[in-house]
Amino acid sequence: MTDQDRAAQSLESLRAAIDEVDGELLQLFNRRAAIAQQVADVKLAAAPDVDPEQVQYYRAEREAQVLRRVMAENPGPLPETSVALLFRELMSACLALERTLEVAFLGPEGTFTEAAVLKHFGHAVRSRPLATIGEVFQQVEAGQVDYGVVPVENSTEGMVSHTLDSFLGSPLKICGEVELKIELQLLARGKPSPGQIQRIVAHQQALAQCRHWLDRHWPGVPREPVSSNGEGARRAAEEPGTAAVAGRMAAERYGLTALAEDIQDYPDNATRFLVIGQESVPPSGRDKTSLVVSTHNRPGALFELLEPFHRQGISLTRIDTRPSRTQAWAYVFFIEFEGHQDDEVTRDILEQLKERSMLLKPLGSYPQAVL
Repeated sequence: MTDQDRAAQSLESLRAAIDEVDGELLQLFNRRAAIAQQVADVKLAAAPDVDPEQVQYYRAEREAQVLRRVMAENPGPLPETSVALLFRELMSACLALERTLEVAFLGPEGTFTEAAVLKHFGHAVRSRPLATIGEVFQQVEAGQVDYGVVPVENSTEGMVSHTLDSFLGSPLKICGEVELKIELQLLARGKPSPGQIQRIVAHQQALAQCRHWLDRHWPGVPREPVSSNGEGARRAAEEPGTAAVAGRMAAERYGLTALAEDIQDYPDNATRFLVIGQESVPPSGRDKTSLVVSTHNRPGALFELLEPFHRQGISLTRIDTRPSRTQAWAYVFFIEFEGHQDDEVTRDILEQLKERSMLLKPLGSYPQAVL
């Protein structure tokens, strides 16, 4: 037997072993799905007077715990993130057997917000693109969708003020967060020459995130902000002479060619998104809490608000200021910190904040991003 024959025999044996494992995986996947269906039956039986559409099948804290566990127990050689993504899709498919979730996001299709939806919920959800962040809040409040996903913070450009302002008058709660690395491309239809590009369109945040690159490579081309990167990509697909700054999903969705890749000014550019819904999320073991607080306009007022966190050793992950809508030259603070509002320490801090503030509005506790 030649070396080539032995290699062919070895490959055939390995492929047979892979086929055997695939068969075992197929049985295990469907066994898990069948158990998920039994979970749905138990939930329905426990709430006979509740509309089946109102039964809560998705549990954010449970999914976060599962993903953390499989990542911690992963023996390799698959990377932890790859394992978590596989389980994310498995849980998404199993949940769809119980009930398909509908999730609104800042559209149109092809935006980074849509990518955040799929990263957090998996591909088995039914996603609904909307024109504005305000519409996402409205659809979730009205019960037209189960959840919404909105951008809240970019690592280089800061907070998304529209999202923060929307929380001031909304009863919705934060149910989760998604972190997404932002890799921008300059996209156009076909392969136009540089002289044919008359305008570059994108969301103002995306234009800001690659402003220095555009200054160097396209200094004389006007830049036009639009409602979203997906809208910019749609225009680039339909309008000769228009190029768009967007991501790979937009390029695929609208059939565009990348004239340049990775044009963001900072390689660690990332955006954080929030999942909004109507119900509170129980503790997952590794959580964040967000709140809005307004203080009296007097010296040392902000120090008084932050002092309880310092005394308890609680890490603040974000603090931002927005103008109050009810009083001129007054401000509200958006504070985010590690911990869950059901924790004893957090409850004590919230009680102290209530005594020291004019307004205190918890926005929700939710699992820290796993992926």
